Amino acid sequence: RYFLVGSNPAETKYRVLKIDRTEPKDLVIIDDKHVYTQQEVRELLGRLDLGNRTKIGQKGSSGLSRAVSAFGVVGFVRFLEGYYIVLITKRRKMADIGGHAIYKIEDTNMIYIPNDSVRVTHPDEARYLRIFQNVDLSSNFYFSYSYDLSHSLQYNLTVLRMPLETLKTETTQTRQESFDIFEDEGLSTQGGSGIFGICSKPYEKYVWNGKLLEVVKNTVHRDWLLYIIHGFCGQSKLLIYGRPIYVTLIARRSSKFAGTRFLKRGANCEGDVANEVETEQILYDASVMSFSAGSYSSYVQVRGSVPLYWSQDISTMMPKPPITLDQADPFAHVAALHFDQMLQRFGSPIIILNLVKEREKRKHERILSEELVAAVTYLNQFLPPEHTIIYIPWDMAKYTKSKLCNVLDRLNVIAESVVKKTGFFVNRPDSYCSILRPDEKWNELGGCVVSTGRLQTGVLRTNCVDCLDRTNTAQFMVGKCALAYQLYSLGLIDKPNLQFDTDAVRLFEELYEDHGDTLSLQYGGSQLVHRVKTYRKIAPWTQHSKDIMQTLSRYYSNAFSDADRQDSINLFLGVFKPMEGKPHLWELPTDFYLHHRNTLRLSQTRRSYTYWWTTGVLKHLPLPFDEVTCAENRRKLTVKKFQKYEEEIDIHNEFFRPYELSSFDETFCLAMTNSTRDFMPKNVGIDPSPFTVRKPDETGKSVLGNKSNREETVLQRKTAASAPPPPSEEAVSSSSEDDSGTDKEDEGAVSQRSTPVKVTDTGDNTKITENVVQSTKDVYGVNLSDVPSEDDLTIYARFVQLGQSQHKQDKSSQQFCSKHHLDRVINLIPISSFSQDNIYEVQPPRADRKSIEIFHAHIQAGRGNMQPLGKDDFLMYREYIRNRYL
Repeated sequence: RYFLVGSNPAETKYRVLKIDRTEPKDLVIIDDKHVYTQQEVRELLGRLDLGNRTKIGQKGSSGLSRAVSAFGVVGFVRFLEGYYIVLITKRRKMADIGGHAIYKIEDTNMIYIPNDSVRVTHPDEARYLRIFQNVDLSSNFYFSYSYDLSHSLQYNLTVLRMPLETLKTETTQTRQESFDIFEDEGLSTQGGSGIFGICSKPYEKYVWNGKLLEVVKNTVHRDWLLYIIHGFCGQSKLLIYGRPIYVTLIARRSSKFAGTRFLKRGANCEGDVANEVETEQILYDASVMSFSAGSYSSYVQVRGSVPLYWSQDISTMMPKPPITLDQADPFAHVAALHFDQMLQRFGSPIIILNLVKEREKRKHERILSEELVAAVTYLNQFLPPEHTIIYIPWDMAKYTKSKLCNVLDRLNVIAESVVKKTGFFVNRPDSYCSILRPDEKWNELGGCVVSTGRLQTGVLRTNCVDCLDRTNTAQFMVGKCALAYQLYSLGLIDKPNLQFDTDAVRLFEELYEDHGDTLSLQYGGSQLVHRVKTYRKIAPWTQHSKDIMQTLSRYYSNAFSDADRQDSINLFLGVFKPMEGKPHLWELPTDFYLHHRNTLRLSQTRRSYTYWWTTGVLKHLPLPFDEVTCAENRRKLTVKKFQKYEEEIDIHNEFFRPYELSSFDETFCLAMTNSTRDFMPKNVGIDPSPFTVRKPDETGKSVLGNKSNREETVLQRKTAASAPPPPSEEAVSSSSEDDSGTDKEDEGAVSQRSTPVKVTDTGDNTKITENVVQSTKDVYGVNLSDVPSEDDLTIYARFVQLGQSQHKQDKSSQQFCSKHHLDRVINLIPISSFSQDNIYEVQPPRADRKSIEIFHAHIQAGRGNMQPLGKDDFLMYREYIRNRYL
């Protein structure tokens, strides 16, 4: 047997899975659903160790041997032999949202479960294993223990924070145990200290290990299920005069109809399109961590292939293969299914920004535009006028070639109109200053205004042919416009407008370029060819040679390696399942039948050509159907009651981890990209505001040169001081170190959330502080004296003496009772205490009675009520007259 031991981060609660290794092809997992303490799990593993030794009392041969330490279970997979378990053995923290950590998978390990004695070998097993491992789990796969990455922040902060009255009916019906991501923010029940927490099922479209967990989903406790997403996650810190604002970009790639560039085009029969990615930008004030007390804002937009049946034949070996429409769809059946999904998830209006070419000598991209216009026109005639799909065609390539037109100015106009229609999400009502001094643009903003803030209704869907270069630039411009509104809603800028060449926009541009490069590598096989600087026409001349290299890299990848990558994706996502007697994956002439289920069997139900939306969607528009309170959505939720001070919902311990030894240099919030350190000019007397426009010659770093400069600095530091390994957390086996806690005894265990031994941050996170430090004259305008005065030194010496005497204890008096010890300790009382989790708010110091009397007398004098003068006052006044006039 394998024993899988999972723990919470503090290693105070444990669960144990027993995996049977005697079954050659079946997976037998036993979960006792019991929560163990550290002592209990030690005793359990100790008994197992004793019971499995060859001879009782023989210490040399251990009954249990550790296989691996890990951070989570990706899933279980079977090809033609037995099952494998896929474990996360290395992770790296990439972002933090309200105290919830988001990790990137750095390394995984596949372990074959059946014992060698019962293993039934198959000649093709090794080839399937190699194909499966071609999906590199260490490249852009993300997970979180306590935050649902498959849903947007708006969903997580609205649906999972339903009113208590709504939950009461559900708690009587639901008895299943669950772990909620926001129980610490839950609502107190009446007459007790309990808390109701809600958790929701993940959104399956963006979960990439759904099929791998399907075999155990109904047999193990939900704490074991760790859902991963694929795409991009990046976070940077925007410092506004020292106030930390975290800008986070999360891209979720769809696992439906997933694949590579020329092999996956258009849509399948279920309305899922190729290269569909949901991008969410989250902005929040990091000085207040709590979801209930903090300020959080998000904006979502989508990219995806044109929702039609179309493809490109790459057998001709042409750089631009001809576009062919594979099936006639006069009733826009596929487009209807796709837009129905979007109405359910995002609400209305759905805005399509189509960037394909309109004018061509030979008809190529225009084929898609004409068909898309016809489909949208057909679907719109059945929708109410206020909820119709908005179609915006704009030939971006034509405007780029024109010398008279500025591409980004035109995109900015489109972005303003889009954000005004959809609005954005913010979890706090409008600030009082925006009500007193309303902005014209703010009053025209769309979306849905509720008592707790604003909701985004509808979404922008951007596409070109590949949905890579042009789409990323358009999404950046829309994101930049939305970022201005988000900053304004949080009271950080006085007008919802951001200029280019500011530190804030440069930081946001770098995030979006990393985002675009990552998504382009996943789908097209190369980084972005045309960037924001290309369209601004300020790219350096060396950029053209880089663009040529990226084009060649993309062509090579599409021609030679995309077919193997597509097979790997099909096997990983469970689209193809190996079976005895059936053709192997590499023997299939095409995977068309795997992705289009209607080619294998006819659907029993036919959708209406006119009422093409799901029942109930239209009734709740413009709100998304997934976020409204109805019986169908309640079935997706699970409710659990917690005690108020339960460790499982203690966000403070989850974020600060007081049980771990950590250092400032390795702290994630200090290592992330920083607007002040990485973008602000180092010149003397520069305005430190990140919203000040910088001249090209005074900027700290250009976006293109930022990475290379940072890499050179890191390389120099590594050679000089032998830097530690990359910034990741690696689970180390027990043979190489002395583990603490249960690690000394659970040698057959695999810890799901084990605490790492060492965390080191180098590489891109290395902080460059040499150029940041300025003289005190430059910063404060005065020169501070080098040596403190004698009075200051005396005060400091007394302070040190106080601190030493506070903890001083006589060893000879240790036998006395504790009361005598307390008498010897000096109790120091703080002069102020923090009332909330806020770095700006303190309780005011208490004033004595005499000060209060003087203050009241001052107030009364201001009102004209003079108090009668006493004898001392007359004497003082007489002395004043004598000195002044006599």
